[in-house]
Amino acid sequence: MEMLKKFFAPVDMTEGSPWKKIVFFTVPMLVGNIAQQLYNTVDSVVVGNYVGDNALAAVGSAGPILNLLLVLFVGISVGAGIIVSQYFGAKEREKLSGTIGNCITLTAVATIFVMVVASLVSRPLLELLDTPESIIDWCQSYLLILFIGSAGLAFYNILSGILRGLGDSMSALAYLLVSTVLNIVLDLVFVAKLDMGVSGVALATVIAQLISALLCFLRLSKMVDLFDMKPRYLKLEKHHALKIIRLGLPSGITQAIFSMAMIVVQSLTNSFGEMFIAANVIIMRVDGFAMMPNFSFGTAMTTYAGQNVGARMYDRVEKGAKQGTLIAMGVSAILTSLILVFGKALMGIFTKTPELVDLSRYMMGILAVGYVAMAVTQSLSGVMRGAGDTVTPMWISIVTTIFIRVPVAYGIAFLTRSAAFPGGRQECIFISLLSSWVAGALITFFFYKRGKWKEKAV
Repeated sequence: MEMLKKFFAPVDMTEGSPWKKIVFFTVPMLVGNIAQQLYNTVDSVVVGNYVGDNALAAVGSAGPILNLLLVLFVGISVGAGIIVSQYFGAKEREKLSGTIGNCITLTAVATIFVMVVASLVSRPLLELLDTPESIIDWCQSYLLILFIGSAGLAFYNILSGILRGLGDSMSALAYLLVSTVLNIVLDLVFVAKLDMGVSGVALATVIAQLISALLCFLRLSKMVDLFDMKPRYLKLEKHHALKIIRLGLPSGITQAIFSMAMIVVQSLTNSFGEMFIAANVIIMRVDGFAMMPNFSFGTAMTTYAGQNVGARMYDRVEKGAKQGTLIAMGVSAILTSLILVFGKALMGIFTKTPELVDLSRYMMGILAVGYVAMAVTQSLSGVMRGAGDTVTPMWISIVTTIFIRVPVAYGIAFLTRSAAFPGGRQECIFISLLSSWVAGALITFFFYKRGKWKEKAV
């Protein structure tokens, strides 16, 4: 029993070997991120096999709009994680309690806003993107259910972010695994047995995410040795709320810009027809798994930097940043190699159409090198965010997305138009993504080495 308690105890990352602490913290989070990615992947596999390729395209086309309208939650989650980790490292119990209480209240307010606004604008956005008539109704029903049930998604992401800020990545993993299994079971029941189609996978996801959010809340309510979960801390306090928003807003804006760029590129993607849309969905699902080590190390580096900056241990931050980034690059290189070797088998899980499998594998090969570059971007951006500098990663994202990805995509499409390809070469979508990833890694490394992030501590 004591061993189990130790396993789930919060991790103090201000002492011990940096790389060991980072890896110990990252592994359960990586497993958890993979499990979370299974939500969307299982949705795609189930609709692709039980409903058809058009249903698969519908789920994928809804993705960019879903991400755009959930940026409020991203901002609160990032702001919460940074402040919680710094106050935890500085052992500031009262400020930690106030921050967590305000995060919960802000999330409730943001959830109501998203439920109302997103439900009203999802159909017009789908029409604006020239979503094919054959899939637009499926897209709308999928989005409507997810937005109405967004409370589970919102609270899981914010509460698990708080748990990670406290150094507890194991609890978030355990709860996510429970809800992932539930999601898979409900997918099969709603779609394969009850024939609910795209609406069925959305409903399964909403129910599973709500369960994971409730479990996270119960875990936090028992961590009385670290902070106080009392009603008075739920009252919005100006200094707590503004600090969360100030630190989280740049990350929310980053996500919004990235999502808007995806929407702009999605319009170009839609012009290539249902087959390419479906291939893009498959690639993005596999891409989600390929990115998991990068996102996991990035989040781990945020917590690591936050706790050590809170304790004013800057030399330790830099040592951990170097070790964590190198490990992230190695893990990403190995995983990407495996995806390339077993690519066709992976694509075959989503569809039985040979042409779709071949197209997906070919396009995935274009992105390969970019995943190692993203390991650098995510890890070093995580360090800067943990120190309190969320603005620099935001500007880097703006530059690489607006001034590199979108122009390169449309530029290549324009320059490669021909009788055989009236809309241009389809490769433009993925070449543009690769270009933005590599540029992002170089720019992020430059700004990390400048060291201005050290001046941004909460």
